[in-house]
Amino acid sequence: MPTNCRTVKQIVLLSNEKEQHGFPSPIVLGIGQMAATIMILYVSKLNKIINFPDFDKKIPIKLFPLPLLYVGNHISGLSSTSKLSLPMFTVLRKFTIPLTLLLETIILGKQFSSDIIVSVLTIILGAFIAAGSDLAFNLEGYVFVFLNNIFTAANGVYTEQKMDPKELGKYGVLFYNACFMIIPTLIISVSTGDLQQATEFSQWKNVLFIIQFLLSCFLGTGAWLRLTSSHPVPACRAAPRPRFLLMFSAALCSCYNSALTTAVVGAIKNVSVAYIGMLAGGDYVFSMLNFVGLNICMAGGLRYSFLTLSSQLKSKQPVDEENIPPDLKS
Repeated sequence: MPTNCRTVKQIVLLSNEKEQHGFPSPIVLGIGQMAATIMILYVSKLNKIINFPDFDKKIPIKLFPLPLLYVGNHISGLSSTSKLSLPMFTVLRKFTIPLTLLLETIILGKQFSSDIIVSVLTIILGAFIAAGSDLAFNLEGYVFVFLNNIFTAANGVYTEQKMDPKELGKYGVLFYNACFMIIPTLIISVSTGDLQQATEFSQWKNVLFIIQFLLSCFLGTGAWLRLTSSHPVPACRAAPRPRFLLMFSAALCSCYNSALTTAVVGAIKNVSVAYIGMLAGGDYVFSMLNFVGLNICMAGGLRYSFLTLSSQLKSKQPVDEENIPPDLKS
């Protein structure tokens, strides 16, 4: 599935550079990633590689409420990461999956089999067991992380809905969402002093840092906090950020599968990173309870994947209408 490429990027592309440079401005990094999204998609449209609607006054209405969900996701994500322990944060973030299932049922009118529901609940159970040794309670942290779950789930479901080729399509959703959000994000960056920290950063003359910053913008990583800190930060604590290749991978996964599948694959990815941490070293601290919980999570995710792929083999694959030149459509 498309989002599986995130794990490779997390481990290979940026981990060494993040520890070396300590870039202080995560919002500026987000702005760079939005700019990369706009540039790549616009140039591709000009060269007729892809196709999405030209701007008109109906675009904001068609895109609504995605920009608002992005802001909510962004703010609640930043607020939640520092309020809870890593195990508890990981458990609570798994509730994005059943929330996505619920919203797909309500908004998109989908129906799910009991096997799919059991697979989702198995992932949640595994997360609770994995964090069983550190289930600390923090009301403020719980509120922020559940808001983050709601915004994340709603963003995924509405993105899936808006990607209808007869509306904006996947390229249009990515392009116009980045266009509408880059200026408000820049204002936030200026008002919080984030932009000033970025301009005063001492590594801008370092060619290696510039290359790695650009890789972060164009390729993306789920562990963006490692770029913004001089100390290693666990990837699963990272708040959501708009990364072009990562966003595009998630959009493709939602387009050809569903928002729920994208959420489940993200959970499998996190468990996979933990497995790699066990074998290759890193910040994973082994405990039997945690290990059992991770295996239950993985079993639920793999079961979901098997059920989803089995059902897809019985149905016709969608035609990618956005890659068909306009003159060939009829």
